Amino acid sequence: MSSPLVLRTVAELRRTVAGWRAAGERVALVPTMGALHPGHVSLAGIGRRTCTRIVVSIFVNPTQFAPNEDFSAYPRTFEADLAALEAERIDAVFAPGVPDMYPDGFCTTVSLAGPAAAGLEDRFRPTHFAGVATVVSKLLIRCLPDVAVFGEKDWQQLAVIRRAARDLDIPVDILGGPTIRESDGLAMSSRNVYLTPEERAAAPLLHRVMTRCAERIRAGEPASTAMAEGRAAIEAGGFALDYLETRDPDSLAPVADDASGPLRMLVAARIGRTRLIDNIAVRPVAQH
Repeated sequence: MSSPLVLRTVAELRRTVAGWRAAGERVALVPTMGALHPGHVSLAGIGRRTCTRIVVSIFVNPTQFAPNEDFSAYPRTFEADLAALEAERIDAVFAPGVPDMYPDGFCTTVSLAGPAAAGLEDRFRPTHFAGVATVVSKLLIRCLPDVAVFGEKDWQQLAVIRRAARDLDIPVDILGGPTIRESDGLAMSSRNVYLTPEERAAAPLLHRVMTRCAERIRAGEPASTAMAEGRAAIEAGGFALDYLETRDPDSLAPVADDASGPLRMLVAARIGRTRLIDNIAVRPVAQH
């Protein structure tokens, strides 16, 4: 078992990828902010199904943190991350510093609408997706992989990245990896480490409520009715609810109660000092 190459600069990354391409190999990129858990590692497995080389980027991106969010407090576990990636036979880790990604004078960002302005995460973190789209665009252009893999847990983020890559003609296939959950249904997240034991015991309520709401909608109950009762159940469970919504999975536009076709349910809520997000498919394929 060999350790992955650790690449710190765009020149190192491009030189390494160029060598693989010269040998006829396909490349997958898995962008992360580190503090890796099995959900992150599973994304590399998705890339491995179609590519022979895997690059995992680790970069805590300051531009996607709002002023009221503590960028410095985000968990950083680089050595543990390297150990986890070594066990999964990852070929390279791209770990640039902030000055490399945002050198002096940097002033260009990606302007977004569509799924980035759906009234979900953007209502509460209005600068977040501009930071995400900018850093992801830079990572895709720097690496130019054949595919890039993102987790479905951040569904709005995945929709934004897919739209941005399509609109900017970045020649990379954007793949989504299924949400990896704990045995009690809680979606794995780097932020789960902030939960107290009592909060951790309560946290799976979000997934249970969404599952019940989805079952009721599939049984023919109006989504607005199921959502109203779901919101009440989440708040009664001790959460401060930001949203619980059903949306079109691609555009994230609101849908009418009598709409057919694919449907996605998304939630964000705070318990203690931790904000949790999650989503599930209500109708993953069109109804006929």
